[in-house]
Amino acid sequence: MSSLLSDFLSLFFPPTCEICNNSLGKNDYLICTDCLGHLPYTQWHKNENNPLHAVFWGKIDLKGVTALFYFHNDSRVQKLMHKFKYKGTKELGFYLGKRYGSQLKNAEPFNTIDLIIPVPLHPDKMKKRGYNQSEQFANGLGQSMDVKVATNNLYRKIASETQTLKSKIERWENVKDIFAVAHPEYLAGKHILLVDDVITTGSTLESCARVLLEIPEVSLSVAAIAAAHK
Repeated sequence: MSSLLSDFLSLFFPPTCEICNNSLGKNDYLICTDCLGHLPYTQWHKNENNPLHAVFWGKIDLKGVTALFYFHNDSRVQKLMHKFKYKGTKELGFYLGKRYGSQLKNAEPFNTIDLIIPVPLHPDKMKKRGYNQSEQFANGLGQSMDVKVATNNLYRKIASETQTLKSKIERWENVKDIFAVAHPEYLAGKHILLVDDVITTGSTLESCARVLLEIPEVSLSVAAIAAAHK
């Protein structure tokens, strides 16, 4: 019955692409085939010494660093991320995570991940937004990679200000020392994939990573949906 109702509604309110707003094809989901084909994929998971990994050199020791898309202003990816973060289309994160996870599970060093941890939101922001966008992406990755997602261990102890419009130094000052781990014994010895939605300067991930890397024998990799890259 629900399938019949869905087909009936689609006649009058056909689903549209979250990027271009054109009608989706029969086999499309959330993003049309044309937009999927023209998104700026980085392929950084195939290159250990990629430009995003270089952002963290000399700061924190990471096994692998990658992002699915390049992020540029006024681009398809910016429209996509705006829908995902601010318009409540949380399904986008899970969908993109599933797609990317199917690639990461066969790529070194991501094929040795033991646990996935999304960058946490402060409870106040979580309550306001209704979901953690990084967690949605992490859940999709976890399903494709067959890896557990942990959301209750790493936590944000301070509600920091938004990073938008802050300089690189201001971003770091805004997020340093704001994360903590509740039960480090559960993470000891694991290869953890730390997941964020968009990487700009990398300050938030660096702050998270410093806390996690204090745990004995933890190794760490990073993945995001998109990353700013000049």
